[in-house]
Amino acid sequence: MSGGGDGGARPRRSRWRVLLIVAGAVVAADQATKTLAVDELGARPVHVLGPLSLHLAYNTGVAFSIGAGWTLPIVLLVAVLVGVLLGYGRSVDGAGAAAALGLVLGGALGNLGDRLFRGHGGAVVDFVRVGFWPTFNLADAAIVCGGAVLAFSISRRPPARRARRSGPA
Repeated sequence: MSGGGDGGARPRRSRWRVLLIVAGAVVAADQATKTLAVDELGARPVHVLGPLSLHLAYNTGVAFSIGAGWTLPIVLLVAVLVGVLLGYGRSVDGAGAAAALGLVLGGALGNLGDRLFRGHGGAVVDFVRVGFWPTFNLADAAIVCGGAVLAFSISRRPPARRARRSGPA
């Protein structure tokens, strides 16, 4: 039997697959690079090119070290954010937006994993330093890039679809 009632089920499963594969790849790459940074960098920074260097740092806050030392509230907030992202994943349009959401979700899970399992007092491992910018990691880069692509994707939606998605069901 074909054509039945699953009109949107196959594309929806495909978007979920993209979202979960991208999120899983980000978590794996993020954790692998952080492990290498902890094992190899120690106290000695490594100059790469121009303003780019690798320097091991631990951040107990969020972006720009805001909220340093507030591990429990940050963990709870990120756990809620992960739930919101998964909920939003049900309504994401297209593989590009699903991949962008996967970047944000993977980054959030990568940093949450640091706080819960790395044993650095709830700190996140950061190791990429670019000139004046605060030290960051692959999860942070995935969150920023995914957020930018997701915002662009949402802004490109026709106004009627944006209103329908955000309005009452």
